[in-house]
Amino acid sequence: MASEAVMLSVDGPNGVRDVRLSSPSRVLWPEPGITKLDLANYIVEVGEAFLRANGDRPMSLQRFPGGIDGEQFFSKNPPRGAPDFVRAVPVVYPSGRTHPQLVIDEPAAAVWAVQMNTVVFHPWASRAEKSDYPDELRIDLDPQPGTDFGDAIPVAFELRAVLAEAGLTAFVKTSGNRGIHVFAPIEPAVEFLDVRHAVIAAARELERRLPAAVTTAWWKEERGARIFVDFNQANRDRTMAGAYSPRALPGAAVSCPLEWDELVAADPKSYTILTVPERLRTVGDPWKALHEHPGTLDVLLGWWARDLEAGLGELPFPPDFPKMPGEPPRVQPSRARKPAAADPQ
Repeated sequence: MASEAVMLSVDGPNGVRDVRLSSPSRVLWPEPGITKLDLANYIVEVGEAFLRANGDRPMSLQRFPGGIDGEQFFSKNPPRGAPDFVRAVPVVYPSGRTHPQLVIDEPAAAVWAVQMNTVVFHPWASRAEKSDYPDELRIDLDPQPGTDFGDAIPVAFELRAVLAEAGLTAFVKTSGNRGIHVFAPIEPAVEFLDVRHAVIAAARELERRLPAAVTTAWWKEERGARIFVDFNQANRDRTMAGAYSPRALPGAAVSCPLEWDELVAADPKSYTILTVPERLRTVGDPWKALHEHPGTLDVLLGWWARDLEAGLGELPFPPDFPKMPGEPPRVQPSRARKPAAADPQ
């Protein structure tokens, strides 16, 4: 007997495409009872804003064949049998290896990704045709144990001021969980390592201004109850959940763009698959103009150079990266070998 399936007619820039959705009644989020078909319909409803934020970028798909409480895995390469309207571009990974990566260009491709059990969409910070050169500076404000979303709000506003001093216009969104994502459009003129250094420079400036609230410490044991500025999210092949992407969390929250004046009273749990389509219809897309006025990283890279001269060097990279020039030892501080004590005379 044929499995349950429906055909969805999805409008887009290339006309209407019919996309087959198998197992539409499969429950992906048990708590609110949201199904695979609900997710596909959500993607259709937010398609324009979703593609504006995430389209034309190398994309990783976080897939959950049995719902958010089950097995999960990431897809980067086009699966066998992908339709011809789902393309791929070659990208270079941190290892130096080049491989094709998925690109989503239209709503039907995003619905096809849902058919492939995608829940979370992770776009690169660069465009498909210039994948080595990010056009977004992205900063992840990550609350540590003892802090929460509310503690990240004043940090986000101070970060906005820091970026403004560096000549950049900041945009904000919920992470869909406890954190806050701050983006700034930039000219695609420098590679990922330079963008990482710009993020570190901004993070260090933020830490100097709010030392009791902010940390750049890579090792968790050194962070304390502060907001961690996750500079390693700026690395090549490191991604955040895209704007309007659902998250694999019990309430079906969405990583939702906000106006800055909305952030003060925002509740990240209120922006969900069920509520965001109506929000877009009534409030509009706060990120619609994100790329209209890109800036440069000249000021931030000047701060990076200044800090290098002052003795603040490179910070640790993720463990799966090759050892990088100037990087400190990748050893947890509490496990680092301490110098032997001198023999008493």
